[in-house]
Amino acid sequence: MPKISNRGVEMPASPIRKLVPLSDSAKARGLKVYHMNIGQPDLASPEIALKAIRNIDRKVLEYSPSMGLRSYREKLVSYYAKFNINVAADDIIITTGGSEAVLFAFLACLNPGDEIIVPEPAYANYMAFAISAGAVIRTIPSSIEEGFALPPVEKFEELINERTKGILICNPNNPTGYLYSRKEMNQIRNLVQKYDLYLFSDEVYREYIYTSSPYISACHLVGIEDNVVLIDSVSKRYSECGIRIGALITKNKELQRTINKFCQARLSPPLIGQIAAEASLEVEEDYLRDTYEEFVERRKCLIDGLNRIPGVYSPIPMGAFYTMAQLPVEDTDDFCAWCLNEFEYEGQTIFLAPGSGFYTTPGMGKNQVRIAYAINKEDIQKALVVLEKALEAYKNR
Repeated sequence: MPKISNRGVEMPASPIRKLVPLSDSAKARGLKVYHMNIGQPDLASPEIALKAIRNIDRKVLEYSPSMGLRSYREKLVSYYAKFNINVAADDIIITTGGSEAVLFAFLACLNPGDEIIVPEPAYANYMAFAISAGAVIRTIPSSIEEGFALPPVEKFEELINERTKGILICNPNNPTGYLYSRKEMNQIRNLVQKYDLYLFSDEVYREYIYTSSPYISACHLVGIEDNVVLIDSVSKRYSECGIRIGALITKNKELQRTINKFCQARLSPPLIGQIAAEASLEVEEDYLRDTYEEFVERRKCLIDGLNRIPGVYSPIPMGAFYTMAQLPVEDTDDFCAWCLNEFEYEGQTIFLAPGSGFYTTPGMGKNQVRIAYAINKEDIQKALVVLEKALEAYKNR
């Protein structure tokens, strides 16, 4: 039998999705499964986007331009201006989700063997995209005791060498919900400038910030404009994960031309998805405000509930709709699988994402889970009861 590629062998399974077969089995046994493993909001997508899809007046669903529909990119300029992100339409490249934006950024900026520094815990698929590009992710652990604040600059400098080509951040952060401060962003800027690195900044959760502290985009940082690659997506802000529309933004003209070659090779981003995303830019302010307020309520419900469970600790996330929580168990990979395989409480169980999948440092995150508060508040309350019962039963099994 032919051998699988080294790249394929090294590609990690998603910690978010690898337990899906166990979840499916639990449902087949008749259990209600509370999905807190994945950032798929249960809120309705904007009606204006759904109408745009229903009312498509085309005789041919054709290829769109490789960089995306011009009309959509021009309207995005106004959207970003609301956040003091001043870009032109030609600085914006539409991608098949934020995932493709990260992958294209790595393919265009990094040679095989080049290194990127990433604070961990981090979104697990960053590792998969790096492996796809032949690059290496070097991680710096952040601490749950410090709320997952940016590690000291000295820790970054310890890792920087001739192969280091970039720093990758997610702000607000997935999986921790941490929001980087102005001071922290300036520290990153200084490192990028000092060592002439790329700054890859995933900012798909900018609408969900729960503090008076300002949102500091990588595009706000002065003096590194050509070093910044901003990653974006409509998946979370409009509850449109399935239309697969993201964006890559850079003022670096050479990088734009290079990424466009990868765009041309994959032909075009999804046409129907762009139609929906463009329509979403006209959404009523009520939609965004109501969505935000709903997540505020869900966050309070979840964090208060978690920290009332004996032995459980979660810092208060300041953005996105996730938290990393510490549980009183030694191995959350085993615990999460056990919840789906062997446990039930009144016909219910819970699906969490094991924390170890968001770290590359061996042994890190073994007593942590990522929890998404993307389900309704009533279900969050029920899931918290199930979690407490599961922890009791797991301890006494």
